[in-house]
Amino acid sequence: MDSFFFKQLKSGMLGNFSYVVGDKEAGLAAAVDPPLDTRIILDLLSKNNLKLVYVINTHGHFDHTEGNATLKKLTGAKIVAHESSSVRKDVAVKDGETLKLDDVKIRVIHTPGHSHDGISLLVNNKIVMTGDTLFVGECGRADLPDSDAGELYESLFNKLMKLDDRVEVYPGHDYGVKPHSTIGYEREHNYTLKPRSKNEFILFMAQP
Repeated sequence: MDSFFFKQLKSGMLGNFSYVVGDKEAGLAAAVDPPLDTRIILDLLSKNNLKLVYVINTHGHFDHTEGNATLKKLTGAKIVAHESSSVRKDVAVKDGETLKLDDVKIRVIHTPGHSHDGISLLVNNKIVMTGDTLFVGECGRADLPDSDAGELYESLFNKLMKLDDRVEVYPGHDYGVKPHSTIGYEREHNYTLKPRSKNEFILFMAQP
């Protein structure tokens, strides 16, 4: 029996996506980018008899970390963020590290660009949660104080686009024509991923 558990949850005024991923047989789960109203996560955990082990932030922007303190207080889960992040965390991760929920393995891919501490989360080599790095049909902004278009280029083209075309893409916001996609679909249809040199991409991202 497949014990893999995965749920996409939408909340907030900015169309944020949060996620719960876990191993049903082991009864262990992680929440990714929890919203301020954590009831949608707590209810889901309760209904599926899952214990929250980790709260993982794809980056430190407020709309992806609002539920951290509440979930930590109510469940005892450990807050996880990239080692460079200013998020108050219990576990600091870096590129290539793996978090385990029994048979569910979450590999950390450091994907800076939208923010210096951005990470994407590759689950069992089948699903990748991309935070604000890659959206359906779009990519993250690179005009914020902690953004860098050159780093975003490396994250998109030399990290995420190196994944198998069948890997499913689950972004941090509902900005596209559908809530999730695949690496192959994005490679073919996402205009921000048109083949460009790094310098061309930086100029492209600087356009109004």
